[in-house]
Amino acid sequence: MIGGMRAAPPSTEVTAVEAVDPQLREELLACWTDVSNAGGAVGFVPPVTRDDVAPVLDALVARAATGRERVVVLRADGELAGWAVLSLSVSPLRRHWATVLRVQVHPSRQGQGLGRALMTGVHAAARDCGLEMLHLTVRGGYGLEAFYAGLGYQEFGRMPGAIRLAPGDDREEVHLFVRL
Repeated sequence: MIGGMRAAPPSTEVTAVEAVDPQLREELLACWTDVSNAGGAVGFVPPVTRDDVAPVLDALVARAATGRERVVVLRADGELAGWAVLSLSVSPLRRHWATVLRVQVHPSRQGQGLGRALMTGVHAAARDCGLEMLHLTVRGGYGLEAFYAGLGYQEFGRMPGAIRLAPGDDREEVHLFVRL
């Protein structure tokens, strides 16, 4: 609320990119580092630096350049606000579905409905690729299952202790899917 009035929702655009240029790489790196340091369940345990995240991002960018992954970028009011990855299968038996990875919205933009906007865009990008189903995992203990259930995802399994945040702090990996 601003002065008793609700702020207008941000203008959003979600696009799938096959090539990541240097400027987009820097935006993705900054977002991923900030999301990780805010406690986001996106592959790291805070604190992390850009130097920690960069090699993992660069490997992802290399896979995107080969067509194995698609980076789906969310812009809000023209600025990068979040992103996710569609990881495509190389198996001919699994080309009708993909795994969604690294779903993240920048901490400064959370609470504005952008996670839903990003995932709606991921679904559209997946359909544009001819996909019929998506799979993703979430880290147990964060309550993300309810968010994804609201987007039509169903849980189909849990792997106890699959994620080790620290000695003595193991979390479940929760597997979800949605038919598009």
